[in-house]
Amino acid sequence: MPASSAVTVLGLGPMGRALAGAFLAGGLRTTVWNRTPGRDAELLGRGATGALSAAEAVGASELVVVCVVNYDAADAVLRQDAVTGALTGRTVVNLTADTPARARDTAAWAAAHGIRYLDGAIMTPATTIGTPDAVFLHSGPEDLYREHQPVLDVLGGTHTHLGGDIGRAAAYDVALLDIFWTAMSGYAHALAVARAEGITARELAPFAQGIGAILPPLFEELAGDVDDGTYSGELNPITSAVSSMAHIVQASESHGIDAGVMRAAEGQARRVIGLGHGTDGFIRVAELLGRRSQAG
Repeated sequence: MPASSAVTVLGLGPMGRALAGAFLAGGLRTTVWNRTPGRDAELLGRGATGALSAAEAVGASELVVVCVVNYDAADAVLRQDAVTGALTGRTVVNLTADTPARARDTAAWAAAHGIRYLDGAIMTPATTIGTPDAVFLHSGPEDLYREHQPVLDVLGGTHTHLGGDIGRAAAYDVALLDIFWTAMSGYAHALAVARAEGITARELAPFAQGIGAILPPLFEELAGDVDDGTYSGELNPITSAVSSMAHIVQASESHGIDAGVMRAAEGQARRVIGLGHGTDGFIRVAELLGRRSQAG
């Protein structure tokens, strides 16, 4: 990597600070800026250059990495006239989380203003940045990604280029976080039901980890079912799943615990059965949801 390699980081929340810290640790000349002053003190102490404005920060580097709370916040910074002008001819790597549609809209805006643009997603916590455990996803022009890959690799972990569709990284991000937050919601609900039955969270946790360990091989197996359209229910038909879901709803509501999430899952499963797929596995729900989406 050239000794003159430089990068600007816009956004100094926990993730932005971790990104800037990793760039500094990798020996890059790093300029930082944040809308709220004062978050750059530790980074400045490590050798980062602070900027008085976003336009000044952008002008300091050919590569600008953006990591803010959402695309509304990113647009509020990048689409200021002074910042847009300073970005012309430079590359933006937007690691802000939002929807695929917002990523595509931002790419169209960037192209209209002569700004080279890559979108990305960070799939691991801030504490992993700069370590082998970090996971980054990128989408957009492959030649542009390869050009800046040596600098991005300084962030550690694995970097996967998902293709030229600029919205693809955001699509992976939304789908993967769907798994995470649905699981976290289920765990919170399970802890509430357990507590109502006199079971502490610590007592349940080892067995909850066992349930979690079942999931990775199931994810792979069920992905094949969905892609191949097989939806096998030989070991656990959806009629059996509905029965256990009903038990969870009954136990929850007997304690006055909201069972809305499980009622929704049960309702989807019952619709699958109503369509004549009672011998299929639960993952047939994915086909049902996709069909409803296409119909809309």
